[in-house]
Amino acid sequence: MSEQLKIEREPNCWSFILNRPEKRNALSADLVEALIEGVDSAHAENVPLLVFRGEGKNLSAGFDFTGYEDQSEGDLVLRMVRIEHLLQLVAGSPALTVALAHGRNFGAGVDLFAACKQRHCTPDTSFRMPGLKFGLILGTRRFRTIVGADNALSILGTARSFEAQEALRIGFVHQIAVDADWQDPLAQARQMAVALDRETRASLYQALDMGDADADMAALVRSASRPQFKVRIKEYLGD
Repeated sequence: MSEQLKIEREPNCWSFILNRPEKRNALSADLVEALIEGVDSAHAENVPLLVFRGEGKNLSAGFDFTGYEDQSEGDLVLRMVRIEHLLQLVAGSPALTVALAHGRNFGAGVDLFAACKQRHCTPDTSFRMPGLKFGLILGTRRFRTIVGADNALSILGTARSFEAQEALRIGFVHQIAVDADWQDPLAQARQMAVALDRETRASLYQALDMGDADADMAALVRSASRPQFKVRIKEYLGD
């Protein structure tokens, strides 16, 4: 397992800790693959509760653009596809998934947070999804499902940041609490995760899922594979 990801394994609960604090837990290719491998392993072990959080100052700064100039557009598209695969793996998990956010979070890091069924953050947390600034459609339908079309348009249409209180008001987070108080919602999540047997829990989550994984992947691929993807990224990073 990559050193960029730590996994704490307890009975009935695995915690996935993004461990790139020097890069604000940006999603490198290695970190994404480690998360996919870890979540797949948890599913194989029938772990009922998966928790996602970050070391350092935040949960995640999103896609890691380091060295993007040296990668082909095809390589960049593949990295985006793997992130969407990770998001779908978490969103469609038969386990109860919980995300704990703090600090400033961006892009695919916010999408990872959104893919979880329960979402908690600290009072200092902020979120921003700037992917549309370089033409990327990632996590849009999932975000709309959570916060509603009007709120999604207000936030995504300008790629603006939104703070913890707004996130709570629109239903993007379920609870605001300092990290020292996260043990209470986690204890409740532990009870909920084992209240039903695995098959019943998975069937319930599938019935409640309003997503369209194939459409989401198609939208992502179409947006990322438009010509001059790297040019759009360069223009965005230069803003």
